[in-house]
Amino acid sequence: MEFNSHTDMIVRVAVGLVNELTPGERRGRPFPSPPDLAAAAAEGLRTGYPGHREVTEAEAAEFAEIAVRLRAVFEAVAAGDIDAAALRVNALLEETRARPLLQRHDGEPWHLHFHGPGGTVAGDWAASCATGLAIVLGGEFRDRLGVCTAPHCDRVYVDVSRNGTRRFCGTACQNRVKTAAFRARGRDA
Repeated sequence: MEFNSHTDMIVRVAVGLVNELTPGERRGRPFPSPPDLAAAAAEGLRTGYPGHREVTEAEAAEFAEIAVRLRAVFEAVAAGDIDAAALRVNALLEETRARPLLQRHDGEPWHLHFHGPGGTVAGDWAASCATGLAIVLGGEFRDRLGVCTAPHCDRVYVDVSRNGTRRFCGTACQNRVKTAAFRARGRDA
């Protein structure tokens, strides 16, 4: 299942920023705020845009604030509160003054960007991520955004599988849950 290639990339960036920059839990362990925000922000951006440049400390601080706001969208969807998710996305769209603009660069074909006028790098990505999430929320696949259901993990994901049944942020959490269930069955036998 694909939204479109550019939207898929933008939503992956939103997932990457949330998962790299927001504290919580990951794979059964505490996940504190990263000590090197710039490296974490760059890693989050490279989740969907592998060639992204390094991030400055000032940009990283702005990305961290954006990631917290993007996390709230995923959490609202996971809680079944699409209205809250939509309101949060709309607030980001308005603040960033996101607008569609066809651009062609770096040898790529024409594609949509959603930057607001005169924004910062992080603000431009916030506009793009908000627009990507708006496309998902405004379509039939809004339930494809989620928060990992494994115990002690709150990383987010976008489900691009054909059947739309993903519940975990990745195979490590899925395997951890399967192993725990297998062990529990062994004790019950």
